[in-house]
Amino acid sequence: MKPNRFLFIAIGVSALAFAFIAASGINKNLVYYWTPTQLRASGGKAYGATIRLGGMVAPGSIRRSGTTGVEFDVQDAGTLVHVRSTGVPPQMFRDNIGVVVEGTMTRGGAFECHRLMVSHNNQYRAPKPGHPVDQQQMEKYIREAK
Repeated sequence: MKPNRFLFIAIGVSALAFAFIAASGINKNLVYYWTPTQLRASGGKAYGATIRLGGMVAPGSIRRSGTTGVEFDVQDAGTLVHVRSTGVPPQMFRDNIGVVVEGTMTRGGAFECHRLMVSHNNQYRAPKPGHPVDQQQMEKYIREAK
């Protein structure tokens, strides 16, 4: 076999092996982003897969469990998904706020969450006239910003 031909074959085989390894690694680390309706429609495909579920916290559904855990429902246009989170929720977590939870769907119908993120806008709102400003809190924010 000529040296040039061997080199081209070796490079081709190496490229195919690299592509296969990269593709299989991507599939293992792929995280789907679904709404509650899409999650329910997916059937068995959702069980065991790592999923990011996005929607709104259903009003009146928040229940504290233990010292750090929280259970609540995430909804979209017409579907509810019950979520169990074991971590401490963010300070802004409340009813009717947009959330993205990352975790897995269980066969029991609940979404086991290991990461809870709230969605909020990026606008600063000055204190309303007549409302006192907490001077110590303001100084703390200024120190942390430096």
